Amino acid sequence: MRQRILLAGLTTALCAGAAFAQKPELAGSPAAAAGTTEVRAQLVSLHSATLSSEMAGRIDGIATRIGDRFKKGDVLVTFDCAVPRTQLAREQAVLTQVERTYEINRRTVTQKPTGQLELDIAAADVLKAKADLAAAEAVTSKCSVTAPFAGMTVDRKAHEFEYATPGQPLLDVLDDHALEVELTAPSRALGWLKPGALFQVRIDDTGKTYPGRVTRLGGRVDPASLSVRVIGEIIGDAPELMAGMSGRLSTTPP
Repeated sequence: MRQRILLAGLTTALCAGAAFAQKPELAGSPAAAAGTTEVRAQLVSLHSATLSSEMAGRIDGIATRIGDRFKKGDVLVTFDCAVPRTQLAREQAVLTQVERTYEINRRTVTQKPTGQLELDIAAADVLKAKADLAAAEAVTSKCSVTAPFAGMTVDRKAHEFEYATPGQPLLDVLDDHALEVELTAPSRALGWLKPGALFQVRIDDTGKTYPGRVTRLGGRVDPASLSVRVIGEIIGDAPELMAGMSGRLSTTPP
């Protein structure tokens, strides 16, 4: 009886091993690289950023909401900057004063025994005042956050009238028109998968297939998975595509 049980177990194991050996290769594996390679791909934005506060202060206004579009240089967030602007005005007045003093000393330098010394001191005061003014202007420039590129707002992390601290995230923004296709391909495909190679990508979210081309390759091969990152672009206009969409990319070696 025990021999029958052992024999039955051995037969089951052999059948399972045979079934596993006959299992077809997954698309995109090195063994399938000789034919059409198919792998998962995702759309990512070429330009994306989390805009943060560069100063401590109360948020006076946020001029954009989720889904709103903006142009490069648009003011997106403003802060209460009464104190920095007052300091800026003071530094401008100080600079005007020391510049006039320097001009007076320059005209009378030859009429006093200590004229050159007074002129040198006045010149140093002008340089100091200019440095103080530049520092005040730098602080004032942080009273607003501008768009680093044209795009849209995807998330708001702060609200009007809240007190922000330096480094606090305010907005997540991205350029939804400049999209790239990211995928991980088998390293065996590097023999022909080079910049300029064409592919087709079917996006699950739209149900459509789009043509594309490889633009660059990752700088190294992952030794564990024998794979490499590949970056591509969609050929032609596809305004319905959005960052975060994904699908299956297929390409055939030449």
